[in-house]
Amino acid sequence: MKKKILIVDDEISIGLLLSKFLAKKGFEVSNVTSGKKVLQAVEKERFDLVLCDYRLDDTDGKEILIYIKENYPNTSVIITTGYSDIKLAIELIKLGAYDYIVKPLYPDEILNSINKALEMQGTLKSSEHLEDKGCDVISNVLNSPAYIHGESAASVLLLKQIELIAPTNYTVILTGESGTGKECVAKTIHLNSARREQHFIAMDCGSLTKDLAASEFFGHEKGAFTGATFTKIGHFEQANGGTLFLDEVGNLSYEIQATLLRAVQERKIKRIGSTKEIDLDVRLIVATNENLKEAIQEGTFREDLYHRFNEFSIHVPALKDRDHDILIFAAHFLATVNQELNKEIRGFSDEVKKCLLAYHWPGNVRELKNVIRRIALLTDGDWIETRVLPLEFGMTDYRKKLNEKKAALFPQTSNHSQSLNLRHAAKEAEYHTILEVLKAVNFNKTKAAKILNIDRKTLYNKIKFIDMGDGI
Repeated sequence: MKKKILIVDDEISIGLLLSKFLAKKGFEVSNVTSGKKVLQAVEKERFDLVLCDYRLDDTDGKEILIYIKENYPNTSVIITTGYSDIKLAIELIKLGAYDYIVKPLYPDEILNSINKALEMQGTLKSSEHLEDKGCDVISNVLNSPAYIHGESAASVLLLKQIELIAPTNYTVILTGESGTGKECVAKTIHLNSARREQHFIAMDCGSLTKDLAASEFFGHEKGAFTGATFTKIGHFEQANGGTLFLDEVGNLSYEIQATLLRAVQERKIKRIGSTKEIDLDVRLIVATNENLKEAIQEGTFREDLYHRFNEFSIHVPALKDRDHDILIFAAHFLATVNQELNKEIRGFSDEVKKCLLAYHWPGNVRELKNVIRRIALLTDGDWIETRVLPLEFGMTDYRKKLNEKKAALFPQTSNHSQSLNLRHAAKEAEYHTILEVLKAVNFNKTKAAKILNIDRKTLYNKIKFIDMGDGI
């Protein structure tokens, strides 16, 4: 079902341009030009999001925001304005606006903000849906719609650590493999702290360059440098009073680390181009999938910054180390995707459960979520069966099967003729090449065929000849 967006702007040309752009992106869009028409529109139909200009002829965006949040709390609101006012932006966000965007409006920026707002909205709705159905996979211990607590020893320890550290103001380092849910843990810590009513701001440090870092962290004033056409609030200032989550801090350059250390130590920042210091009251939670102690020894991470961060550390376990929690998580994701796809899939067959438990999950929880979404889409009946599982699930015990198949296909005998040995050598080389490429692309057949420079059908035939295990 298409998401419904209401555009509120007294400049008809802007409203029409946004409407056409968003309609092309798959949204159902309505336009109004005044506050009075907003009230009429939201009474007639429910909107998923309202994109509202701040200055209107008969009212302003603040009044519309307050009205919508009081009467339609599940509707997201984004405010746009031609006037940059930092105090107003902070006030509107505290009142419930998802974002505050200064004109001129850039389509990609608007679309990105809308998608993020709807994604957050969907997470909250799915959690409410599960709770209404009495689903017990959502934590009834922690105040967090996204956190799923398991029953394994690793999950119980993780839960205890979260409960212990959440009420404090300690800075926390989260370690663990990519895809284990470190940001979810960080959000859970925030939602169970005294800062829960304030903002949780997440920042990906992995893609930061030296030139962009200071602006992203601390913000800048209009005209501070070439291209600074408006005043920007940095992530530290956005999170003031709340929690700032810095993901992949191990990827920060040494120069950026020095800049960050000063802000963490002094709890003060200055926007680029400003002489005014801003006091900070921010809780920091940082995450990394790298070994920071090794990085310190190699000289790529500052030891003083590490100790500033490391007031408490939590290791988020890999999915393969969480035993039957895999089925708990799978049930949670299935309930969510059932709602998303308007399906009523009852669960997994016994064989599928065995496959889910046996698989090694290199992509962790993120991979599990994507697999469940994919196989649910392919399922027409009440139960998910093995026929819809991805290719890699036939390779669960692939190392053992490789050795067994190699012995069967390529017996090491000395009686064969030279031509027979050459033929076997060619087959063995092809066999290993296909397997290595499949493993390198996480068993994505389309990518593997492209790398091998053969079509997908030919690859399937070769896989069938090799017969790499049941279910392929």
